[in-house]
Parts: sequence; C-alpha cells; structure tokens
Amino acid sequence: MRTPRIRIPQEIKVLIAAAFVIALGFGIVAPVLPQFALSFDVGVTASSVIVSAFAFTRLVFAPAGGVLLEKLGERPVYIAGLLIVALSTAACAFAQSYWQLLIFRGLGGIGSTMFTISAMALIIRLAPPEVRGRVSSAYASSFLLGNIGGPLLGGLLAGFGLRVPFLVYAGALVVAAGVVFLRLKDARPAPGAEETKPAALPALTVREALRDSAYRGALVSSFANGWSSFGVRNALVPLFAAAALSAGPEVAGISLTAFAVGTAVVLTFSGRLADSWGRRPLLLIGLAVNAVATAMIGFSSSVTEFLIISVIAGMGTGLLNPAQQAAVGDIIGNGRSGGKVLATFQMASDTGAIAGPVLAGMLADSLGYSWAFGVTGGIVAMAFVAWLAARETLPSRKAAEARTTIEE
Repeated sequence: MRTPRIRIPQEIKVLIAAAFVIALGFGIVAPVLPQFALSFDVGVTASSVIVSAFAFTRLVFAPAGGVLLEKLGERPVYIAGLLIVALSTAACAFAQSYWQLLIFRGLGGIGSTMFTISAMALIIRLAPPEVRGRVSSAYASSFLLGNIGGPLLGGLLAGFGLRVPFLVYAGALVVAAGVVFLRLKDARPAPGAEETKPAALPALTVREALRDSAYRGALVSSFANGWSSFGVRNALVPLFAAAALSAGPEVAGISLTAFAVGTAVVLTFSGRLADSWGRRPLLLIGLAVNAVATAMIGFSSSVTEFLIISVIAGMGTGLLNPAQQAAVGDIIGNGRSGGKVLATFQMASDTGAIAGPVLAGMLADSLGYSWAFGVTGGIVAMAFVAWLAARETLPSRKAAEARTTIEE
C-alpha cells in the first residue's frame, strides 16, 4: 500500500509567502542603499559601512533574540521583528544625515535577527519531521525568488526618488506582519509532528546541542556558507570580474544571477532528497560541489568559464541549505524550544559573512584572487570534513539504522 504524501501545513505556507515579501523588499532596498549613502557626501568606504551595519547588529543581537524567543514564543517575536525592520526602514527614508542613516539601518538588523530566528523555530515546530527538507527548500526558494525580483523592482522605484524604495519596503513588511498575526493566531503542529508542547520540556541549551556531532557540523557548515555564499561572493566576485577578466559590472551582475539560477534549479528537488536520502548525504555532496567550484573561480580565464562555475557553485548551495536547516530542526525537534540554539546557528553564518570578505579581500590584495577564492573553498572543505564525522539526523533513517542493528 502506497504511503500518502504529507502536505506542507497551511501555516508554513503563510511563512513562505511572508519570506517572499521580506526578500523582495530587501532586494528593493539593496541596490539603492549605497547610492543613498553616497548622497550624504561620504566616500565608498563609509557607504559600505552602511551595508555592514545591518549584518553587524544581526550578529550582536542574536543571543538576545534567542532569549526573547524562549520567553515570549515564536509568533510575537516574529511579528515584532517585522515591525522593527519596517519602522527602521521607514526612518531611513527620512534620514537627514549619514549618521542618522547608519543608526536607522543598524537598528533594522535587530528586527531581522528576531524574525529570522523565530521563523526557523516556527518551521521546526509546525513541520512534520518527514517533510522538513521539503519545507526548508520551499522557504529558501521563496527567499531566492524575492532576492532576484527585488533589485529589478528597486531600480524602477528609484526613478521616483532614492527614498521611495524604503517606504515601499516598510509598507510591505507591515502587510506581512498583519497577515502573519491573523493567519498564525492558532498555529499548532501539523499531523505527523510531535504532539508534545514546547512548554512541557525544558529548552534545549547550546551546551546540550554541542554534544551532538550533527549540531557541531551544522555550525561549521553555516559559518562556511556565510563566508562563501553570503560574504565573499557578493564582495569579491564583482571585483574579480573587473580586475581579472576585464569585464564590466554587468558581467558581475550576471554571475550573481547565474549563482542564484543554479541554486533555484537544485532547490526544486534537493528538499525531497534530504527527506528521503537523509540530511548528511545532501550536505556532503553540496559542500563538496561548492568547495571545488568556489576554489575554481579564482582560476577562471574567460567570462564563459566564470559563469559556468558560478552556476555550479550555486547548485552546491542549493543542495546543502535545505538539508542543513532540516538537520538543525531534527536536533531541536517539534516538542522543544531552542531559541539560543537557533541564534548560535544563525550567528555562525553572520560571522562568516562578516569575516569572509575582509580576510579574503586581504588575501586578494597581497597574494591574488586565486588565493582568496582558494582559501574560501578550503573553508567550505573544512565543513565537509566536519560533516564526515557527524551523524545522520533524519528520523526515518535513524529508525531504519536501529532496526538493521537489532536484526544483525
């Protein structure tokens, strides 16, 4: 008899839709923000600091966000985070100086880490373990589509003034917060998820989680992914295209799109594979592909080769991300709170995204781009080694392994 396919719960579909709106808005603001900063008569470095301020406050506030999550619950923290980002973004539109813009943008990072961590916690609690990979894939795809469409819309809106995109993004976040408030009011674990209420068990501590080889592997892969995919790719790829390939900014933009396309294509099936094959195989394959492709970018000798490698690197990211998110969900489980555990996982990625561009940039200046991308590939390879020593977390796989052991 064929096992009926488990559907993604409606509450999670609401979160996926909200993720698209959030990513679309972030993409609307991203291309405008550096130009808006420059309008206050500052240099390129000061303009870059505006971009980094958001990531920095995300990192610093993450531990407090985890505490709030455990004390107040996922839904209130998620909605409050969206509203904080909405207010800070609207304030950016009315900034009258560079320092005002820096402060307002930095405050948005507080809200960002709140809704990021709480969204992960909601997905873990509401999703049946058997579809965590599929849910993580759908959530990541939603964010990716928003990030692709956002800059295009942001460029059009900028024609009405550099302040307009900020107001549009703020309004979209308020709408998303309202939808989540109404639709997730009575959110409960879906059939197939554990029925134990989070309050019935003590919160999973970081110390406990660190005893799990899978969580240690997830921290390393999160750091490596932040370094490679979120940090070095956005910071160094445009510079490499101009310096090493003598290509214009349009090629750098196309390469980032190529990376996103590679990720999007793989996300259409990687979540299902993570739910059937297991988390660990997908993570190992994804990390291996991403490590090799990232290292090869520095040795690209033509634009065509550069773009092909970018697609392959994106495919590696598409393989590892759903499996990584699902593994962390397996570790925490539906019936237990893990705000600090999720915050630490997110901090690992943010740390990589902040440190990667700085250290890789120093390598590029002193030794060349081949070293910068080669070392970045080596960081990802370290995550591959960490997962070689880690356990499989997929519940059905663990049960199957246990049955095999008993039979033997």
